[in-house]
Amino acid sequence: MKRWQRLAVAILAFAVAVGSPGFAGAQTKPEGEMRFAVYVTLAPAWFDPGESVVGVLTPFWILYAMHDAVVKPMPGVRQAPSLAESWTVSEDQRVYDFTLRSGVKFHNGDPFTAEDVQFSFMRSKGSLLHQKVKEVVVVDPTHVRFVLHEPWPDFMTFYGTFASGAAWVVPKRYVEQVGNDGFKRRPIGLGPYKFVSNTPGVELVLEAYEEYWRKTPSVKRLVFKSIPEATTRLAMLMRDEVDIAYLLDGSLAESVKRNPKLKLAFSGGIGTTYLDFLDMWNPKSPWADIRVRMAASLAIDRKAISQAETLGASPPTGNLVPPAFEYAVKIEADPYDPAKARQLLAEAGYPNGFDAGDLYPWPPYFSTGEAVTSYLGAIGIKTRVRTMERAAFYAALGSKKLKGLCVCVNAVYGNASSRLSETVPSDGAFAYGGFPDMDELYRRQATETNAAKREAMLHQLQQTLHERRRFAPIYDYLWASGVGPRVEEPALMLINPYPWAAPLEEVRLKRP
Repeated sequence: MKRWQRLAVAILAFAVAVGSPGFAGAQTKPEGEMRFAVYVTLAPAWFDPGESVVGVLTPFWILYAMHDAVVKPMPGVRQAPSLAESWTVSEDQRVYDFTLRSGVKFHNGDPFTAEDVQFSFMRSKGSLLHQKVKEVVVVDPTHVRFVLHEPWPDFMTFYGTFASGAAWVVPKRYVEQVGNDGFKRRPIGLGPYKFVSNTPGVELVLEAYEEYWRKTPSVKRLVFKSIPEATTRLAMLMRDEVDIAYLLDGSLAESVKRNPKLKLAFSGGIGTTYLDFLDMWNPKSPWADIRVRMAASLAIDRKAISQAETLGASPPTGNLVPPAFEYAVKIEADPYDPAKARQLLAEAGYPNGFDAGDLYPWPPYFSTGEAVTSYLGAIGIKTRVRTMERAAFYAALGSKKLKGLCVCVNAVYGNASSRLSETVPSDGAFAYGGFPDMDELYRRQATETNAAKREAMLHQLQQTLHERRRFAPIYDYLWASGVGPRVEEPALMLINPYPWAAPLEEVRLKRP
């Protein structure tokens, strides 16, 4: 694509994100309070875009409220111009020039400039982006330039989507005044909502920023209540104590369906739940045998788990890459065939099964882990579910300390390459090993600028991973949320795929 074509694409995306019907419209004074029951304790680290790491999606529901990005996913546009009005790419694909929106101010009145973009990128986490970017140049207050060491076709994938928080901007002057810890205690941003207060483990309170450049929010105040127990979230929804209750499992979702004053909404589609064989790289482990891995996959009734957990909304899959992602290959899920699974175990030398040790479910999806343990046990593979708090789980998984099996979730956004970046290369953040030929193929595709050649390599990579049963994908996870009677627009799945309400300036309560 030529330079002028890229510019045209950026301008078109800007028109879609800002000027299309449903985005503009009459601006009214914000009114009312919308309350969300969320399933985790909100971590202060999520208030700071610089703390967001590749593959961790949860902070974005806070970022969409308090902060804004140079480029970000928006309804109908995967990389929509936001704080950048447009951008261009040099012919050699090493230089990205962003033209920034003028007249935008942070919540404290400080002007937004290119220095804030540079500062925010430099303090962001994510070694891959920092390895690839040679320098970030402030051309003038409304122009910033990213210079890469070499052409990298995934720069915008990692910079301008949920793959990282590097494009989300914080105020340089304010952060330098109060320090990183002070910023987390009282964050200042560019988003549609301002920080009011945070009571750890209880609630986060935000208030509409009426000068938000894109549109004035409809709702005056948002309150996120930390309610880890799902039955309590549902009870609060039924008592009108909250307006939206996130993450209700199948039985609770059925209760919402039966209640005439409530609505059931499904969202998500980014995270793929899968079984990872952490010990398969040990040649003495039963999991080193592909027949054992295939047996485990055939033992899982994916449709039944989807029905129990999400009322059947989560489609079974045979690939970690969702079909909507660029370069994805649609691979059908393995069928539920316990008889064939037992036959494969016998052929591998385990006619009576074996003790597979611990199985770690990704928090908070413990019931899915229990279901997988039950299915494996039915063919003789004995496991013990080990639950962990989320932060401890991430630390243990990332430091390669877990043994046995993981019912994991891959939620890295972008395309097939970014999706596989943490689990397929041997040096991936959550990879406990890798295939040398797949490492080489992944390395080659990451620098291939010819789209057709790159697509062929990524297709080969996905097919080979499936043939070798590197993972046992289960389903692309869509969860159920309950929506109360006061809500006019919950903003769920306006950005598709995405799990939470966004963009938050779009949520609306019914007017009296």
